[in-house]
Amino acid sequence: MRLANLSGRAVVLVDGGAIDVEGLTDGAFGPDARSLFDDWDSFRAIVAERLSGATATPYQVGDLGAPVPEPRQVFAIGLNYADHAAEASLPTPDFPVVFTKFPTSLTGPATTVTLPSPGVDYEAELVAVVGREAREVSAADGWSYIAGLMVGQDLSEREVQRRGPAAQYAMGKSFLGFAPTGPALVTLDEIDDPDNLAIKGWIGEQVLQDSRTKELIFTVPQLVEYISGICRLLPGDLIFTGTPAGVGLSHTPPRFLRPGETLMTEIEGLGRLEIPLVAGYNTSA
Repeated sequence: MRLANLSGRAVVLVDGGAIDVEGLTDGAFGPDARSLFDDWDSFRAIVAERLSGATATPYQVGDLGAPVPEPRQVFAIGLNYADHAAEASLPTPDFPVVFTKFPTSLTGPATTVTLPSPGVDYEAELVAVVGREAREVSAADGWSYIAGLMVGQDLSEREVQRRGPAAQYAMGKSFLGFAPTGPALVTLDEIDDPDNLAIKGWIGEQVLQDSRTKELIFTVPQLVEYISGICRLLPGDLIFTGTPAGVGLSHTPPRFLRPGETLMTEIEGLGRLEIPLVAGYNTSA
């Protein structure tokens, strides 16, 4: 199943278009996407029973919003690829480095993002969506708590992020639109190997990041174990799992995002984000 958010309504995407969840389930679920996770197993069962006979409606990609628009918690993982830790001149972590992106930063897979400064960086990421409440879960059971996966971008304003004396990760990464996600939540039954997906980010002809999720230091199940050992993971929560090497800050000189560009991000089997960028600052200064 590919669950999406079309103009504020939960839909299932199929080859012929989109199927409205509220109509498909006779009002048992929807129209808002977040409520689906409160009884995820029942929702999936109803969709599996009724999807084959449902009529799909064509849609525009630009009308797709964040598949999970109102998660109660958004966790993000830093330095979770060894090559990214190396380019940051930091040691490989012994434990997951966890911070947050505030939910108001979420946006869809083709939404224009306003750059607040010339110092905005890109970070292609696999995003895991929690499907049921998790507390002190073992890594061996970790995947069973995940509803599905999405493509994500952890956009970062580096000057704000590095304001001292301690790093301001949450603030530098939570400007409006700084968490593009989508185009859909893809359930695990549609993914051949969720532990080994190609992940790529590019602008025009310039490939910025190119890796595979098998290079994650801490896998999705390990992250579920670690986070749920401290916090209570709630249905619909998001986990941004970290970015591979190639971020703009690592370039000499730094290669930050520019107005007029379109940032592309793709993960094998999950889809693509196409994020146009515009300036929210004086470009002539």
